[in-house]
This record gives sequence, structure tokens and C-alpha cells, in this order.
Amino acid sequence: MAHLPEREAVGTLLRHVLELLDGDVAKVYAELDLADYRPRYSPVVRALLAQGPLPIRDLARAVGVTHSAASQTVAQMNRAGLVDLTPGADARQRLVGLTPKAHELLPVITAEWSATTAAMRTLDSELSIPLVDLLTELATALTRRPFRQRIADAGLPAPPPRS
Repeated sequence: MAHLPEREAVGTLLRHVLELLDGDVAKVYAELDLADYRPRYSPVVRALLAQGPLPIRDLARAVGVTHSAASQTVAQMNRAGLVDLTPGADARQRLVGLTPKAHELLPVITAEWSATTAAMRTLDSELSIPLVDLLTELATALTRRPFRQRIADAGLPAPPPRS
């Protein structure tokens, strides 16, 4: 068994699990000759397929990431030729849309999504609770009461404001 981070290093363990999952999905992409495609692109592609071209702000909301994270992902996807940016309703807004190249890749990407979803179901069968349920429960609990508040409640209050 691979060495795991210590149990108290929860953030490190979460990153480790994400690296294990995303790393193997990235291997699948490379095997499918999609070396420029990243696991983080799939939620963007799925949102754009479902809703059509979107401003980055709306895309970020649809995917569940920050505006900054969405902007970075869109920039990478643009460099890979998967999305185009066009002017939006005003000069500050840019719409993100899928390119013909992205549409050409959809059969392969869709097959990977299906296989990955099935693989996740088999992984879930080995766990005491499906991973998505646990992560959803975790995100909900942290939204309800942020971790910083929990740290303060455990005895380490936030420092006073700087003057």
C-alpha cells in the first residue's frame, strides 16, 4: 500500500486523493490521444453543452468554482483550441463557447465520461458512503459553519484587525 499522509493532515490527504483520481483520468486522456485535455475541462464542457455560450462569471457559477479558477481554466482551454471567447453584452464581458475542435472530440470525451462514471460507481461500492455524498455533506457543513470559525471555536481566535 502506498504511504498516506498522516490522518491529521486532512488537506494533504484530500489533495492526494484528488491527484490519484485526476492523475489516472489524465492517463486515460493521454491513451486516447487527448494529451492537451485535462480533467478540470470536463465540467466546463458539460456546462457549455447544456447552456450554450456563457460569460465566465456564469460559467464559474455553473461549474461551482471561483471566477479566478474559471478564468484560468478557460485560458488553458482557449490555448488548447477547445473554447473561443467572444464579446458579450458589454465591453467587460466575454462569452465562452465550445470550438469545432471541442465538438469533434465529444464522442471520445463522452465515452470517457461514461466509463469514469461507471468506475466511480465501482469505487463507491468499496466505500462506507459514496464519495460524492461525503463530499457534498462536507461542503454543506463548511458552508453552514466555515472551518475558520471551527478553528476559533477550538481555541485559536482570529487575530485582531491590523491598524
